[in-house]
Amino acid sequence: MPIGEKELLFLKGTLPFWGKLTEAQRGLIGRNAVVRSFRAGSMLHSGPDDCSGLYVITGGQVRSYILSESGREVTLFRLFERDVCIFSASCVMKDIRFDVQTQAVENTSTILIPTPVFKELNESSIAVADYTNRLLSSRFSDVMWLLQQILFMSFDRRLAIFLLEHVDAGGKLNATHEEIAGDMASAREVVTRMLRYFQSEGIVRLSRGRIQVTNMKKLKKLAGQAE
Repeated sequence: MPIGEKELLFLKGTLPFWGKLTEAQRGLIGRNAVVRSFRAGSMLHSGPDDCSGLYVITGGQVRSYILSESGREVTLFRLFERDVCIFSASCVMKDIRFDVQTQAVENTSTILIPTPVFKELNESSIAVADYTNRLLSSRFSDVMWLLQQILFMSFDRRLAIFLLEHVDAGGKLNATHEEIAGDMASAREVVTRMLRYFQSEGIVRLSRGRIQVTNMKKLKKLAGQAE
């Protein structure tokens, strides 16, 4: 569905280069951008040969992940409202190809700037090219941070940090051990074993599909966070 005035205002408030575009460039976006909605579990982007364009998230949540030959998923990062999915337009960047999958975690709405339009903007506007480079740099930083965690941090601390980042205000997280393992680039059995240890230490209480933090002070200490 073509975008309207509401979506144009959203882009204006989200894309930092919007104010530096010419009227012709803004018109190009206005005529060609479309609204795309995705149900939870559906794919926005699948591998380097899928190059739809630049997705701007207007609501919901998506995650980008890599998939091993054995079928194991490793979540690289998550995107929320007003975030931009750059890997779905990776074909615009010369000699850069990403074998990354992007999936809607919940029902998600987006504005898609198609590849030909984004490519033209990236080549004709210094502001767009600069934004593209900074966004790529930010995503690579996310991936490097994940690699540092996997390679150099003990799993109990990693899990403690993960819980602190994902529990709600009441200390609750609705997620299966399999989902947590995917986000942490680990195996479900390892996550289950460590969560059971946390439970035995009185740090969490486990139930089906839910984790409740019962001792936030001990969890923060395990994560290496000062009071």
